[in-house]
Amino acid sequence: MWGGFFAVIPLVTVHFSGASAQGGLGWPAATIGVILGVRQLAQQGLTVFGGAWADHLGPKPLILAGCLLRTLGFAWMGFATTPGVLLAAALLAGVGGGLFDAPKNAAITAVTRPEQRARMFSLTSIAGNLGMLGGPLIGAALLGLGFRAAALAAASVYLLAAGVMAVTLPHVRPARVPGRSLAGLAQAAADVPFRRFTLVLIGNFILSTQINVAVTLKAIALAGPHATVPLYGLSAGLAVLLQYPLLRAVERHVPLRAALVSAVTLVGLSLGLMALATTFPALLACVALYSLGTMLVYPAQQTLTARFAPPALVGSYFGFSAISLGAGGALGSALGGVLVDAGARIGLPALPWLTLAAIGAATALGLRWALRGLEQPGDGA
Repeated sequence: MWGGFFAVIPLVTVHFSGASAQGGLGWPAATIGVILGVRQLAQQGLTVFGGAWADHLGPKPLILAGCLLRTLGFAWMGFATTPGVLLAAALLAGVGGGLFDAPKNAAITAVTRPEQRARMFSLTSIAGNLGMLGGPLIGAALLGLGFRAAALAAASVYLLAAGVMAVTLPHVRPARVPGRSLAGLAQAAADVPFRRFTLVLIGNFILSTQINVAVTLKAIALAGPHATVPLYGLSAGLAVLLQYPLLRAVERHVPLRAALVSAVTLVGLSLGLMALATTFPALLACVALYSLGTMLVYPAQQTLTARFAPPALVGSYFGFSAISLGAGGALGSALGGVLVDAGARIGLPALPWLTLAAIGAATALGLRWALRGLEQPGDGA
């Protein structure tokens, strides 16, 4: 599924916003940024409810429905010729993702012991990065056949995944909790420490989205439309090789709260350094630092979310936590494109990178404040 996603999403920027001389349609970067941001917002907005529904229905039916809707959305992208059609297709793909995102995390939490969850989320992230590594390679190869071929190939992956999971995925039936189906979501929203943590994480997702927007646009400017292959290959390859051993080392020596704050700081610093990158190899060096930070953020965030959640409301808490990814992803996608355009217009190409570095610093400080008191004595995870 991750391979299908990364076979087509980076190509949306390349195909629709790339220069006409390089085979693109030449749409404004801000237009593509807004469309990708709306997709992200739709996905994470629905994920808020998908988690609550998983607490009542179980994750399997939601995951299967989400895969089928994403199949339709990605296939439709291949036939988009106007911003309106692309937006509609992106919205459908986002709705599909919103149905399977939080239920997936709730299922993982249900079948793992607390002391194993950070490692399990890390392994899940490694699987995602394997898809992130292979997806752009497949997408770049298919781009020679046209963007439509890449979009249809990505759609077929989700259709295949739905078929496989329909047969093999266990149906984890949740314990029935009295009350309305969204009562757990209301409880998560009323949890002040968790709400604070979720809102501060918006800044992190503004940063993490830039690999698909500002970083991709800079890579294309420096090395052409096929720069996405080494760009995503490096990011995903480092995560596949280093994420699990790095997480194990961190678990032994650093509290999870401190690890998350440090990782977000590194992500912001690496984006700031991209202002100095005038060659593609220099940009890749910055991406390597960026990847070291992001590979720790995901398992740390997911594990801390599970720690906040009561056992019967794990889906609801993961659903509510999607607000940070939805708002941050939407803001980040739109902001990245707007800042790149604004920097070019005023002759200040460093504008997006300095702004993102400032957001990273503010987010790291906010996380230190939001997570005060969460760590248990002697708990290094």
